[in-house]
Amino acid sequence: MPTDLQLKIMNAGHRVLLTLTGGRIGNSIFGMPSLELTTTGRKSGEPRRVMLTAPIVDGDTIVVVASRGGDPTHPAWFLNLRDNPDVEVSLQRGPARPMTAHVATAEERAKLWPRVVTAYKGYGDYQTRTDREIPLVLLSPRT
Repeated sequence: MPTDLQLKIMNAGHRVLLTLTGGRIGNSIFGMPSLELTTTGRKSGEPRRVMLTAPIVDGDTIVVVASRGGDPTHPAWFLNLRDNPDVEVSLQRGPARPMTAHVATAEERAKLWPRVVTAYKGYGDYQTRTDREIPLVLLSPRT
C-alpha cells in the first residue's frame, strides 16, 4: 500500500504531467477520465486537492472509488467529503464545478460495483486486499 508521502508525490507528478503536456498525457488513466477533487479538510478547514480517476461518468454524475490501493484505511479525501459533502470537481482539466458528494448506499453500490470493476479490474483486486468494503462516491452537480 502506498504511504501518504508516496500518494502526495504521485498526485504532484500527475499535476505536473498534465501541465507540461497541456493535458495530452494524464487526462485519462487506464481508460478512465482523471479528475481533480477539492474537499475541505475535516480538521484544518483548508481546501485539499487530490487527483483521482472516474470509472463511471453518467451524464452529470461522476463515480469515484475510495480504494487507496486496497489499504485497510479510508483515504483522507473520503473522510473529508464524508464530513463535508460540498466539493469541487475538475474533470479532465475542465473548469472546476461545485458538486455534492454522497457515499453510495448498499443498493447503489451493488449496481455500480460490477461497472466499476469492468472499467478497471484493479479495483476488484484492491477489494480482495482489504476487509473494509471499498466505498463508492457519487459526485453530482450542487443544486
